[in-house]
Amino acid sequence: MRTAPSMRVAALISGGKDSCYNMMQCIAAGHQIVALANLRPPENQVGSDELDSYMYQTVGHHAIDLYAEAMALPLYRRTIRGKSMDTGRVYTKCEGDEVEDLYELLKLVKEKEEVEGISVGAILSDYQHVRVENVCKRLNLQPLAYLWQRNQEDLLREMISSNVQAIIIKVAALGLDPDKHLGKTLDQMEPYLLEIPVSFLLFLFLFFPYFQLSKKYGVHVCGEGGEYETFTLDCPLFKKKIIVDSSEVVTHSADAFAPVAYLRFLELHLEDKVSPVPDNCRTSNYIHNS
Repeated sequence: MRTAPSMRVAALISGGKDSCYNMMQCIAAGHQIVALANLRPPENQVGSDELDSYMYQTVGHHAIDLYAEAMALPLYRRTIRGKSMDTGRVYTKCEGDEVEDLYELLKLVKEKEEVEGISVGAILSDYQHVRVENVCKRLNLQPLAYLWQRNQEDLLREMISSNVQAIIIKVAALGLDPDKHLGKTLDQMEPYLLEIPVSFLLFLFLFFPYFQLSKKYGVHVCGEGGEYETFTLDCPLFKKKIIVDSSEVVTHSADAFAPVAYLRFLELHLEDKVSPVPDNCRTSNYIHNS
């Protein structure tokens, strides 16, 4: 598939740090972000905050609409209607699969915004990478995944130094405590994520001798193993920053060793930034839902 010197790009966003940082890489490469795209869980469904999806981050989805105004870009959203049906290493078009929701979303964005490329924040997941590439190929779109298979320690440091201000919105791993770590910023978490505590290593060695950590042992400092998820409140591409006024902790699994919990946003608002960010594309504040 061709790669143009400069393309009109739609960014797939989850709210997480990776999708935001990849947008920054697209801009640095000379591309133009003209629209945002997001897949959300069904409304008014019990447990919809944490959808059982192999493909999509859904925690924090209530705040995604704010991205349209924060970035002054049109936001296209589609409800996830499918399930994870074709879970093989190679994806083939499968009616009723959640991947087809992505196809329909990007098809609409391409028709409305005449985009040529798609910004994708994937780092390590072959499962996601294969499926996004399948959809892009069918739509003749160029996937732009600048973070793909990069060193995660380097990426975490880069994101923090590049002023990606994201908070931990979900924890799901040994060593991550909902009471201590939910709501913490990436820069607050950096020492902890890069230097796993000795007590944690000892615990794993004693009770899980087969478990691996770090480069040698398999801990993903960017959360690629599902250890944690983030929500970006501000980054250099935002014209306004997102402020969390109130939130609550929801326990998904009260496991004694590795509890799973996430933040549910209750009230948020946008706040003007001290130094306005220059437009990287046309200004537009509207949301398309389907």
